[in-house]
Amino acid sequence: MSTRKKGLYAGKVKKAVQLLFYKRHVKPGVKGWELHKALGSDYPKVLDVLDDYLKPMSMEVKTVFEETKPSEEPTLEELDKARFFVVLRDDDTKDKLMGWRIDDLAGLVVTISYLISKKGQANRKDIEKMLGEKLPGWKVNLNLDRYIRYGYIMQDERGQLFLDWRTQVEVDQKKLVDMLLSVEKQAVKVAESLQKKPAEEVQ
Repeated sequence: MSTRKKGLYAGKVKKAVQLLFYKRHVKPGVKGWELHKALGSDYPKVLDVLDDYLKPMSMEVKTVFEETKPSEEPTLEELDKARFFVVLRDDDTKDKLMGWRIDDLAGLVVTISYLISKKGQANRKDIEKMLGEKLPGWKVNLNLDRYIRYGYIMQDERGQLFLDWRTQVEVDQKKLVDMLLSVEKQAVKVAESLQKKPAEEVQ
């Protein structure tokens, strides 16, 4: 987009920053219809300009479609139902997570994967039991509470866990599922090849 056009959008970009950076709801981010109301029907272009401004700061505007899958080129109506966030770009998100222990990250991946397999929700006790097979018992609740605090999962009053906003924003769920399926297929192949070998070779 040209510098002149960016200048024309300067006032709207400032308003978009106020809406996106200042938390006004329990859940971070802003609904598309709120941006539509505040900025006008060209708000997607305003967000494109803002995204350009954020690049040098390693940040970006992220769009999450919470209700329905959008078309390849989302319509204004579909965007109005989406939620918009300002987040760190992918490389910086990875760097931010590098401070986590590998077993804590593995627990997060397992938790998110399990919730995806259960269509987005599961009882906390079921997840505690599953994580207890992979992590020391004292770390299970500690890690789950951490995942909740960081916004990757949330818990209701009935002890049900759900995928929260940060998972929606930072995790490519399809890629994660594909990766896990690939690992599973590879494990099956290895197991099958071992079964075909003579017993003395396997020992």
